[in-house]
Amino acid sequence: MHPDPSFRVDADACRALVRDVAFAHLFVRNGDAAAVIHAPVVLEDEDALTFHVSRRNHAAALLPGAQAIVSVVGPHGYVSPDWYATTGQVPTWNYVAAEAEGVVEPLSRDELLAQIDALGDQHEVRLAPKPCWTREKMPADRVDAMVAAIAGFRLRVATWRGTAKLSQNKPARDIAGVVAALRALGRDDLADAVAAPGHRPGQTASTAPVAMPHKP
Repeated sequence: MHPDPSFRVDADACRALVRDVAFAHLFVRNGDAAAVIHAPVVLEDEDALTFHVSRRNHAAALLPGAQAIVSVVGPHGYVSPDWYATTGQVPTWNYVAAEAEGVVEPLSRDELLAQIDALGDQHEVRLAPKPCWTREKMPADRVDAMVAAIAGFRLRVATWRGTAKLSQNKPARDIAGVVAALRALGRDDLADAVAAPGHRPGQTASTAPVAMPHKP
């Protein structure tokens, strides 16, 4: 996470980002072995994330009992100095990111099925007016085959860390230039985050929600 406290966001903002993005890089180390996993995640409660991986993934054997970090990235992109009204600036990168660190534990079969259902529910509702897919649409033998091929896990979160580096250390006229340039590039997701009132000079990011792109 960025060391500047003015970019720091609190645990609630981290949770909101995880809910919205729902796809993570998970870094795990167990003994001398380490791995990076890319997986959709479900925020089960305030301090627990669930996910599943293929049993063929070599990282599956490293996960039970391991310390791990889940990293989720929101809107991000390059910022050109030419977009600022103030001269003598340098290029930078604006971004929103959250980390959750804790210990991993395996899910039971019933918990894994619940994780799959929760994952489907979370994303199918975003596809409305399409009728939601549910596990009940699958034959029982296909469900059994699917569950046998994957392993489910829960990360018990001990620590949340978050950064929203969104030009809030710049004067208002520079922020306006960044927002206008991003919109001209079709990057409304990042422009909306930069333009959020809680990220303007004189206001701390830690008490403001992170602005995320609208999803249907």
